[in-house]
Amino acid sequence: MSTIGQRIRTIRKTNNLNQIKFANIIGISQGTLSELEQDKYRPSLDIIIAIKENFNSHIEWLIFGDTPISKNTIFNLAIEAQELELISLFRGLTKEDRDEIIDFIKLKIVRY
Repeated sequence: MSTIGQRIRTIRKTNNLNQIKFANIIGISQGTLSELEQDKYRPSLDIIIAIKENFNSHIEWLIFGDTPISKNTIFNLAIEAQELELISLFRGLTKEDRDEIIDFIKLKIVRY
């Protein structure tokens, strides 16, 4: 199970933000964010609310690491850290590179 610091880092990385930009958005210093991500201390309620409001994150997941249950969906899908990293890296690619990656994945699926 991940820590709250790891989950904050996941949100930041998923949005392709460095620590300075992410910290500015949620209204804290880069040093404070670094300490939060390293689990040196727990975030205040104000920080949790700022993350939720600015990044539309689920508070249950952010605080407890539990995947929130939505009444509007049939499936409750958990995304692992590796999948989030893949999404973050994928977003940084050009359209042509994204298409090439998708073609490669399809080829791998057909082969195996």
